[in-house]
Amino acid sequence: MGLTICYKILKEHLVEGRLVKGEPISIRIDQTLTQDATGTMAYLEFESMNIDRVRNELAVSYVDHNTVQVGFENFDDHEYLRTVAAKKGVVFSRAGNGICHQVQLERFALPGKTLIGSDSHTPTQGGLGEIAIGAGGLDVALAMAGLPFSIICPKVIGIRLTGKLRAGVSAKDVILKVLEKFGVKGNVNSVFEYFGPAVSSLSVPERATICNMGAECGVTFSIFPSDERTYEFLKAHGREDGYREIRADEDALYDDVYEINLSELEPLIATPHSPGNISSVRELEGMKVNQVLIGSCTNSSYMDLKKVAKILEGKTIAPGVSLGIAPGSREVFEMISEDGSLTTFIKAGARILESACGFCIGNHQSPGTDSISLRTNNRNFEGRSGTKSAKVYLVSPETAALSAISGKLVSPLGRVPFDEIVLPEHYYCDDSMLIFPPKSSEGVEILRGPNIGAPPASMPMANELKGTATLKVGDKITTDHIMPAGARLKYRSNIPAYSEFVFEGVDPTFPSRAKALRDEKRAVFVIAGSSYGQGSSREHAAICPQYLGLRAVIAKSIERIHQANLCNFGILPLLFDSEGDYDLIEQGDELELHDVIDSIERGVFTLFDKTKNKEIKLNLFASEEQKKMLIKGGKLNLLKD
Repeated sequence: MGLTICYKILKEHLVEGRLVKGEPISIRIDQTLTQDATGTMAYLEFESMNIDRVRNELAVSYVDHNTVQVGFENFDDHEYLRTVAAKKGVVFSRAGNGICHQVQLERFALPGKTLIGSDSHTPTQGGLGEIAIGAGGLDVALAMAGLPFSIICPKVIGIRLTGKLRAGVSAKDVILKVLEKFGVKGNVNSVFEYFGPAVSSLSVPERATICNMGAECGVTFSIFPSDERTYEFLKAHGREDGYREIRADEDALYDDVYEINLSELEPLIATPHSPGNISSVRELEGMKVNQVLIGSCTNSSYMDLKKVAKILEGKTIAPGVSLGIAPGSREVFEMISEDGSLTTFIKAGARILESACGFCIGNHQSPGTDSISLRTNNRNFEGRSGTKSAKVYLVSPETAALSAISGKLVSPLGRVPFDEIVLPEHYYCDDSMLIFPPKSSEGVEILRGPNIGAPPASMPMANELKGTATLKVGDKITTDHIMPAGARLKYRSNIPAYSEFVFEGVDPTFPSRAKALRDEKRAVFVIAGSSYGQGSSREHAAICPQYLGLRAVIAKSIERIHQANLCNFGILPLLFDSEGDYDLIEQGDELELHDVIDSIERGVFTLFDKTKNKEIKLNLFASEEQKKMLIKGGKLNLLKD
């Protein structure tokens, strides 16, 4: 039986285990990626290992999240990242050079390689035929130390593409169609692999957009073949030496196949407050729009912005609409400047934003009270934009641009002034904003501002946990709910300060109540519904609650990256044996777990709710390796033994 692309690359990188679906495996990691919101903690963790320099093929540190630099904290973080990169042998991408996923695609990603990054949208690089996985910062630090990365050998879902996209229908609509089918939960330990006759019609930037938002479905990664379109992209960037063809064998078998006829696809839209709430633009056409934002790691390529420029040419945005455009990288910025697109944007009335994550993470451009914001980014969780009452819709660049002119939601089908965008044979390539590390780190001083602390210590797991159901939440609690971004990002290097904002938008009393329990040597428990911890890879959503005394999350289901982060920091990820038992526990109930160490080893727990005088069966959601780290109190503790 032939192999899928996924299994071909995994086979080449297999360090431990068998390539059998559902079994734990460890793989060699070639490349790592961090960004400044998660990178400071990742490098603090790497420093704690006392290793002189990184040991994987390539490590890149990007500054693309906290670029607004309100207060001293962000600049201090960036100076720490710059100097620790020089000391440890890491390439440093300066603020202004662009969004990590866009720059990585342009300058570093290669077919057949493996990458993990401390950002959930790392799978963007699957558009270039690379296995790219989002992970917590500690897992990235360990990969930089040369250690393998553990995953569950995945189920491979083949997505077969036929037909051809019509003018006005884009790659964003393809991935929204996938989200309509698979939703945002229930896809743990799965991979999307794209194949079929229409794959060759999609450029690498289009493929990258599709792989980027596979993260919203919760899959481990998404991947496309490496073919002639891959070669064209690499050659246009002067990197054709890194090309290799990778295709699935003709007799490769997928665990499931979903077919999309691109010719029948229409413009789609994700409605509030989830990327999985999919409607057609046609159904909502005419809806008043207050804000339009174009960019983010999903849709900020040269191809995307060239489409927008053609739509906006000779037009001005509607009164009452605020339009912001953020090129994804310095390369894209330079190219739209040279071809006149930037002038078109300015004349149309657009606000030109920095090449950074910015509005996607709520770091600026928050919409008005109760307003409607159309965005080309990948997430529309409630409050993520910085305005809880706003309604954020996710659309393609074509839909966004036409709606900015109209002031109302407009379908681009049959309304765009082009059939297709022809990509250039050569891209602007300038690595002057990349700082490559010196061959020797002798004499390099690591700079640390007063806001930069160390990873918090954790104790080995107690054999008895007695405490309180400190918080009970419903379904689809995201890492944004657990640890807010936006204005709070600047505290990411300071765990005691950042922990003051845990669950800020859900229950602002949680930190004080949790600390009181912690100080009384009592355990903090969080009770949750389905798909707990979806969204960002931010390990702070485990570190800060752990600092406050969280010892166990008891949920109907927990998403992959967050589950790994919980284990990494010694927090029990427990699942209801019967989901209906979720209704038995109320916030404030006194809870107890006995014989914890033995229960970890067996993978089965009995929770005693003293308030209700009931016993509830739970299952531990952890691998054998994760069980060991839970007993030790976290992964760093395990490594020190």
